[in-house]
Amino acid sequence: MAHRKPHLPEKICPVCGRPFRWRKKWERDWDAVIYCSERCRRQARSSGRDPSRPGDCDS
Repeated sequence: MAHRKPHLPEKICPVCGRPFRWRKKWERDWDAVIYCSERCRRQARSSGRDPSRPGDCDS
């Protein structure tokens, strides 16, 4: 019988717009996780829009 995980927290990736769910490897720093993958993180940094850096906003 498969184990289902229906109640995991979910976030939306600001780069690709896709939802992603909590993973065990993010257990300690889930609040700091912004992107769904390394690829999206790299793409955000190359475009100059990195919400993880303080003071980097569109205003």
